[in-house]
Amino acid sequence: MAVVYKAEELERIDEIIKRNDIRFIRLQFSDIVGISKQITIPIDHWDDAVSHGVWFDGSSVEGFARIAESDMYLMPDLDTFTVIPWEMDLSTARVICDAYTPDGVPFEGDPRHVLRRQLERAARLGLAYYVGPELEFFLFKPHADGSLLPLIPHDDAGYFDISTDLAHSVRRQMVDALTAMGIDVEASHHEVAAGQSEIDFRYGPALSTADNAITFRTTLKAVAQKNGLHCTFMPKPLARINGSGMHVHQSLWNIKTGDTAMYDADSEYGLSETALYFIAGQLAHAKAMTPIIAPLVNSYKRLVPGYEAPVYISWGRTNRSALIRIPRITTGRYKSTRCELRCPDPSCNPYLAFAVMLAAGLDGIENKLQPPAPAEEDLYHVDGVRAGLETLPGDLGDAVDALKQDEVIQDALGQHVYERYVEAKTQEWIEYRGYVSRWELDRYLTVY
Repeated sequence: MAVVYKAEELERIDEIIKRNDIRFIRLQFSDIVGISKQITIPIDHWDDAVSHGVWFDGSSVEGFARIAESDMYLMPDLDTFTVIPWEMDLSTARVICDAYTPDGVPFEGDPRHVLRRQLERAARLGLAYYVGPELEFFLFKPHADGSLLPLIPHDDAGYFDISTDLAHSVRRQMVDALTAMGIDVEASHHEVAAGQSEIDFRYGPALSTADNAITFRTTLKAVAQKNGLHCTFMPKPLARINGSGMHVHQSLWNIKTGDTAMYDADSEYGLSETALYFIAGQLAHAKAMTPIIAPLVNSYKRLVPGYEAPVYISWGRTNRSALIRIPRITTGRYKSTRCELRCPDPSCNPYLAFAVMLAAGLDGIENKLQPPAPAEEDLYHVDGVRAGLETLPGDLGDAVDALKQDEVIQDALGQHVYERYVEAKTQEWIEYRGYVSRWELDRYLTVY
């Protein structure tokens, strides 16, 4: 068996099961596009799941396996075991699992495994990778018949509003549920657009943070549904207003010393050489990362000028229009030195997103890439092309083409995930290009 659990781990889980009278356990994992999947087992089968795993048909999961190679099994990661607070009446717990082949080796198509490989690569350089994502989302009110279209935002509030923020009580329930799931929530507030909110949770190691991001999405959707609302992480559900992003704060830490690898007091920006190499790597591979961190046709409706989403491949200090921002550091708190990547959106698979982000940065470190001069002007109101700045891909098709040209990002994904992911996204793009939208009908039907 590929996994051996410590006795104290099993005892801790057994105590949780008994204390909460758990009757069902959800074995959760993710497909390559980041959709959460699960197998629910009665508590009587938990011991067998821990001892031997739970077999499933991988050919039925997006990007996992073809029919001839479909058999694989799940092994629980006991560190992720938690009681589901909104299903207390059913006494249900959840544990995130890793996928294995029948030979007892990690399945190369498992997104968690993809991220683990890059974290191991960083560890060989003596580095640990920490991230802090900020996920934005919309709350919409269903119509009387249960349909969602046309979309009705839950409220008309704006950025940090109070009096018109009807989502305040729902966000409090969401924070309570996230906290019960073991996620350390730092802040929540209304965002710029009507019906849009943000909840931020504490940064941490990339793997556990990716687990938390998946848990975050499923938890918020469940709490919203209990309040008669629909929660969506679609990047741009409404035209002509801001979309939802997932800005990711990133930092590297020296494994031996436990100190930040990002800070240098003598540097103009307070950034170490390692940090500058890391930033340069992400800028160099930004185009190829884009179909992973902005994975939908709809993602590119957000990544356009005018809506506070970055378009130009650039970096700068506190410059929110740059692709990578360097937040100012409070005096005496040098350990909070970090860089913020602002183009990801919350529809991405966080395991793959963090994996390619880390891979790009590590390529910069290994090859000592130098970043371009920082851009400190407001790029939202500047013609970046005239300023000599490259832009992110304009649509999913161009983004997939960029991925096809970048071996560093392909290697980060691994051949299995790379091929399946490109296949899935190419099909999505082909279907979109053949779809006749309402905009086209309104624009052309009576004119031509």
